Amino acid sequence: MLEDLKKIYSIKKYEICLRLEEFKKIWHEDDERIFVELVFCLLTPQSKARICWDAVLNLLKKKLLFKGDVYQISRELKNVRFKNKKTGHIVEARRFFTKNNRIDIKSKLKGFNNIFELRDWLVQNVKGMGYKEASHFLRNIGLGENLAILDRHILKNLKLFKVIKEIPILSRKRYYEVENKMRKFADKVNIPMAHLDLLLWYKETGEVFK
Repeated sequence: MLEDLKKIYSIKKYEICLRLEEFKKIWHEDDERIFVELVFCLLTPQSKARICWDAVLNLLKKKLLFKGDVYQISRELKNVRFKNKKTGHIVEARRFFTKNNRIDIKSKLKGFNNIFELRDWLVQNVKGMGYKEASHFLRNIGLGENLAILDRHILKNLKLFKVIKEIPILSRKRYYEVENKMRKFADKVNIPMAHLDLLLWYKETGEVFK
């Protein structure tokens, strides 16, 4: 089974590297682009990533992501689960990260001692953002290569490869425990943590996406 994983990795490694390089470039773009990734990650719980990304692009196209009210945004999230609740999270995050009528998010993400401290801060301060979503966001803006995005696809595979015995309920403590186990597994199979995440995601969904 491990040999099959390594075989898939040898085929997809170049594509995975390209995608991670794209994520790193996002950090050097403007604050609004960073906020776009935050919104995407707020939409993803219990919803398909592709549907969520299409919803974000639609909000951008209709100029609602930064200016739309709760009703206007919710109306556009047709295929996103719990759209009303998530709309509230988007509007609240937009308010939290606005200064002088502009999105000001990068300045708030700087100055932390390490990425784990920053992730804790995001979970504590951005409503609707748990450890999975915060890890996903940080990875997608090029800051979280050593973090695990413990969604159902990843947890299913960690159980399959006997990294964990069962799929757990993820408290903060449990998240860190499983993340550390995944990190050790990544070292064992000689696949970088961020690569392993995208590889397992590809294994389940058939694409190297977000």
